[in-house]
Order: sequence, then structure tokens, then C-alpha cells
Amino acid sequence: HRAELQPDAVAVRDPQGRSLSYGELRACATQLAAKLCAEGVGREELVAIHLRDGVEKIVAALGILIAGGAYLPIDPALPDAR
Repeated sequence: HRAELQPDAVAVRDPQGRSLSYGELRACATQLAAKLCAEGVGREELVAIHLRDGVEKIVAALGILIAGGAYLPIDPALPDAR
């Protein structure tokens, strides 16, 4: 794993210029996964992600996968009625 070999290397950078290292990404996603598991997310549980592109969206997707769930990205630019 790159996170183990180079935890300080940049893993993700978003259009706004924010970035997370592999170590930070791993820590954030693992923390989110623990919260999701506590809320009942597990194997084959579908979780919607309603976020604009950015580091938070990557953390959310990875956290859901670590928790054992699957994610469904929803474009925040779509009308609310959808």
C-alpha cells in the first residue's frame, strides 16, 4: 500500500486546491467507516453521496467501501425534485 510506504505523499487534490496525503486520506476514510458501521452500514448497503467534486467526496466513497457498503453518487447540480 502506498499509504504505508509513503504516508506523507499527496493522494488526492481537488479542483479547489485542497489535498490530502495518503495517511490523512486513510485516517479520514477509516474514521468515517467506523461511524457508518455504527449507523448500520454494512455489506451490500447502498449509501448516496451528494457532494460536489472534492476531497470530501473521495473520503466519503472510500469510507463507504471500507464499511462494506456501496455508494451511489448523486450530482448536486441536479434539480431538488430529482
